[in-house]
Amino acid sequence: MPILTRPILEINLNNLLDNYKQLKALSAHAEAAAVVKDDAYGLNAEIVAQKLYNDGGCRNFFVAHGIEGERIRKFVPDANIFVLQGIGEDSIDSFKKCKLTPVIGSPEMFEWWKQNKIEGIKPVIQIETGLNRLGFRESDLAKLSSADKKEFGMVLSHLACADAKEHFMNQHQLDNFRRLKAKYFPKIPASLSASDGTFLGPDYQWDMVRLGAAMYGINTAPYRENQMKSVVEVKAPVLQIANLPKGDFVGYSATYRATEDRKLAIVSIGYGDGIPRSLSNVGKVFFNICGRINEARIIGRLSMDNIICDVTNVENLQVGDMAEILSDYYTLDDMGRDAGTISYEILSRIGKNTRYIRKYIGK
Repeated sequence: MPILTRPILEINLNNLLDNYKQLKALSAHAEAAAVVKDDAYGLNAEIVAQKLYNDGGCRNFFVAHGIEGERIRKFVPDANIFVLQGIGEDSIDSFKKCKLTPVIGSPEMFEWWKQNKIEGIKPVIQIETGLNRLGFRESDLAKLSSADKKEFGMVLSHLACADAKEHFMNQHQLDNFRRLKAKYFPKIPASLSASDGTFLGPDYQWDMVRLGAAMYGINTAPYRENQMKSVVEVKAPVLQIANLPKGDFVGYSATYRATEDRKLAIVSIGYGDGIPRSLSNVGKVFFNICGRINEARIIGRLSMDNIICDVTNVENLQVGDMAEILSDYYTLDDMGRDAGTISYEILSRIGKNTRYIRKYIGK
C-alpha cells in the first residue's frame, strides 16, 4: 500500500463562497466586504479573493498591509481594496501602483497622508469607540478642520465584544459610533462590524460589513449553533502502530503513563505544522474506518513532527490510514477551546505552514 509522510490541508472554496453568500444575505442592506488579510487567514489570499470576485461578485476587500493589497490587485481588478494598518513610507509604492485605500487610524498618519496624497483616493478614518486600539479619539476628532473631514470617504470602527450578544460593550460602542459619526461625519458611509457584529442585526451593519472569520467557517457567534460550513480539513497519515505495556511512559518529559495495556498510533503531524503543543494530553483526533467514526485521545507531549494517540478501541486501523485532525467531528472552534486559544490563531498558523500537501476544492 502507498505510504504518505506529510499532512494534508484541504480547503473547500465552494463552502467558503457559500458562507460569504449567507453572510451577505444576512446583511442585505449593507455592502459585503471580504477580509483576506494574513494571506486570507493562511489559505492564500490570491486564490480566495479571485473566487469571491469571480463567483461571488465581491467588490470590496480588506487587507492588513499595502503589500497584501498589491498581491491580490490583479485578481480583483476593479474592486476596492482597503488597508487596515494604513499607509506609510514602507507601503506608499503599493498604494500608488495598485490604487489602494488606506484606513487612517491616528492623527500622525493623517498628517503624513496630507503630505503624500494619492490622486483619486479618499482614505477611511478609523475612530475609537471602546476597543482602545487603533483609531482617532474624540479629542483628536475635535481638532480636525472642515477641510480635513472632507478628505475621508468612509468612517470605520471595530467592536470589542460582538461575539457575546448580550455584552454591554456592544450597545456602548454602537451609541458612541452613532454619536461620533453624527457629530463629525454625518454624510459619509460607515462600517462598524466584522463577522461577529454582522450577527447582531441591522443596527450594527451600517453601510458595509467586513466578513472575515465566519466566512472561513469559524463560529463568531458562539451563543448559537454555527451556521457556517467548514472550509478547512486537516488529515495526517499513521506512520506506526505499536503496543504500550502497562506502566510505560509516552512522549517527551514522560507526561503520560499507561495504567493498563494500550495501543498507540504515531501520526505524522505536530507543532511544526501549526498544531498547538497545548493539545498534549488534551486534544483528540478521529479515524474513519469503513464508515465508522472513531475518537482517539492525544496522549503524551506533542512533538514537532508527530503526535501519539491512544487507538486501543479503534478496530482495523492500519499504517497509512489518515487521522482526521480538523474536520466536522473536531472543528477549528473545538481545537481552539481545547488548546486554550482561539480558532483564528490556529487557522492562521496552519494555513501559512508550508509542510502540508495543499488541496483546493472548487478552485
